[in-house]
Amino acid sequence: MKKDIHPKYYPESKVYVAGEFVGTAGSTKPELRLDVWSGTHPFFTGQQRIIDTEGQVDRFQKRLERTKNAEVVDKAEKQRRRRARQQIAEVIDEGGDLTESETADE
Repeated sequence: MKKDIHPKYYPESKVYVAGEFVGTAGSTKPELRLDVWSGTHPFFTGQQRIIDTEGQVDRFQKRLERTKNAEVVDKAEKQRRRRARQQIAEVIDEGGDLTESETADE
């Protein structure tokens, strides 16, 4: 190993999260100041936090609401059209047999 090329290693560097001492760890710095660690990260704590940056969450919720409402309208419209087609088919069936020109088209 070459001399004077490796950083100094601190086996007992202090770790601070949000200004509170959490513990020690090996590092190349004598103290570490962190924002997130396993004790506060939602993956490890099981808590979900939604950070609303510039209203992005609100915009997403509104878009999701519009999509849900549009689907309901589309389903109702599809059902209305399906019923109309069924009524037309019933009228054709009641009319009797198809003529020769109509059967040739099919």
